[in-house]
Amino acid sequence: MKFIFSICALLLTLYINNTYSQNIKKHVSWKYSITKISDSEVDLVFTGTSEKDWHYYTLKDELNPLTITFEKSNEFKKVGNISEFPKPIKEYDSLMSANRSFFEHTGTFKQRVKYLSNKPFVIKGNIEYQACLLDGMCVMENPDFSFKIEPPSTLKTDIITNDTTVQITNTDSNKTDAIALNSNNAKIDTTVPGTNDSLWMLFIISFLAGLAAIFTPCVFPMIPMTVSFFMNNSENKRKAKFQALVYGISIILIYTVIGTIVAVTLGANFANFLSTHWLPNIFFFLIFIIFATSFFGMFEITLPSWLVNKADAKSDKGGILGSFFMAFTLVLVSFSCTGPIVGAILVKSAGGQVLEPIVGMFGFSLAFALPFATFAFFPSLLSRLPKSGGWLNSVKVVLGFLELALGLKFLSIADQTYHWGILDREVYLALWIIIFALMGFYLLGKLKFAHDSELKHIGVPRLFMAIVTFSFVIYMIPGMFGAPLKVLSGYMPPQSSLDFDINKLIRKNTTVSNETKNLCEKPKYNEFLHLPHGLEGYFDYEQALACAKKLNKPIFIDFTGHGCVNCRQMEANVWSDPKVLNKLQNDFIVLALYVDDKTELPEKEWITSKYDGKVKSSIGRKNADLQISKYNVNAQPYYVLLDTNGEILVSPRAYDLDIDAFIE
Repeated sequence: MKFIFSICALLLTLYINNTYSQNIKKHVSWKYSITKISDSEVDLVFTGTSEKDWHYYTLKDELNPLTITFEKSNEFKKVGNISEFPKPIKEYDSLMSANRSFFEHTGTFKQRVKYLSNKPFVIKGNIEYQACLLDGMCVMENPDFSFKIEPPSTLKTDIITNDTTVQITNTDSNKTDAIALNSNNAKIDTTVPGTNDSLWMLFIISFLAGLAAIFTPCVFPMIPMTVSFFMNNSENKRKAKFQALVYGISIILIYTVIGTIVAVTLGANFANFLSTHWLPNIFFFLIFIIFATSFFGMFEITLPSWLVNKADAKSDKGGILGSFFMAFTLVLVSFSCTGPIVGAILVKSAGGQVLEPIVGMFGFSLAFALPFATFAFFPSLLSRLPKSGGWLNSVKVVLGFLELALGLKFLSIADQTYHWGILDREVYLALWIIIFALMGFYLLGKLKFAHDSELKHIGVPRLFMAIVTFSFVIYMIPGMFGAPLKVLSGYMPPQSSLDFDINKLIRKNTTVSNETKNLCEKPKYNEFLHLPHGLEGYFDYEQALACAKKLNKPIFIDFTGHGCVNCRQMEANVWSDPKVLNKLQNDFIVLALYVDDKTELPEKEWITSKYDGKVKSSIGRKNADLQISKYNVNAQPYYVLLDTNGEILVSPRAYDLDIDAFIE
């Protein structure tokens, strides 16, 4: 009888555990594959597909970046950084005051590794990311992965070649899947909503930059000279127009080839290096400063005279080849004016898709070549061109101010990545305000450079440009005191780097007092974790429970996250109510448990999960495991009321903006 009872108990336990595990649903499914690069290198490919109406954040998200962690091994080493493609969707979250980067459906991540062993081995690790519904509900997910590696000297069946089957252990679903891939058809679909839009935007910006380059002192005077050359040195008008067309196409071809070389040389893997490492960002910052000072007239960036003379000599041959070398000569001669613009486009586009440098250069060159071909076909339009003069140098100076402002973005990236603290939001804004104010005074003729001519009066176009510039300056000033400046969100450092934020002061003065009524000791982690509205509480479960017993007060647990949108909405719309604040401050020990915090714990505080058997070594993973293990829920926000023994007092609550229901 005891034996039968034991069997029944065992079956019941297994059933409960199985049901329990199924309740914690994963909203992103993962497929893993291996792509052969050489006999000693492969790319590990991670492809995540979210459920309908769900999305997950990527490597470059400001709040909750996806992380891929590999277990330490002496059998392989990583080559370069992890890359992601296609280009993720990017949005500014005004509630979180941060730039978000996410995939709405499918995203792919790639890490190149090199073998250090000729024997079969397994590469293991895990992926950690935040997945969210469109309505803002978010969950942290942390699937494991495993790649079986068979180096070529032993067996090649685990490397993707033509019609090869790869055995990949998918520990997320606790089973091994056999995935058949054909290398000729194994290209990942790299189109997501927003990708084509970003290419079109780059094309438009580059096209406008090409038009701006036309109105520089190195280029504008050459338009009538070049068109006259074709019209005067040709046997007939038809041939002149054909040569002018070849000339224009050659300009486009030369610049597009430059973009193609950049795309092929740098490739998609360069994007992550560009966006995270200090070296390229500092280099690009210095390049932009050099370009700006060149436009201001401090010196000229020119190519060697022998190169220009050689190309010019080739252009005298006439015909198609002569037209090509004449275009090449224009590219070289105008380099002192176009070089900084071309360099800016290449730098800005090199960190994105492989196509971006090509699209950028095509857009620039199309606009740049347009006037030469147009005036060759319609010579009568030449008489309508404005005469060369001091206004051409003004175009260069204005471009110099823009180069100076945009260059700060690269210094800001390095500063944020390595936490140097030299270019916080207010410093960045102060520099931009000064730069554009000086640009406005220049447009009004109050500031002059070495090559500027005497300005007796300002024209209407220049006046309107000054009005727009000063309006932009006034728009930026409130940002020094906490205004979000949504239009500039992609260029500004995060709001959290602002030292003086008037919004924080207002919230502090309109909320409860800071008396430590519910604190028994200094909260752990309060140096970097905080509660909203001036509330005081704990961030560690054991510490809060001990204080609750000492003060004989119930615990209010807030399972939250740094990147949880609904958590912030609850705090802004429900917690801010005076009645709610009063209860939280006076009646409870408030405990905020961040499930996405990456801070590593001392080894003595690590735990082994009773839920999945994994070691939890960070604050976020430990708190997430507590939520899943005790309450069988992994979504945030999630609110639980406990007595002094850690037992649930009332039914837990999730996202609900009804204040009265929350109080009850």
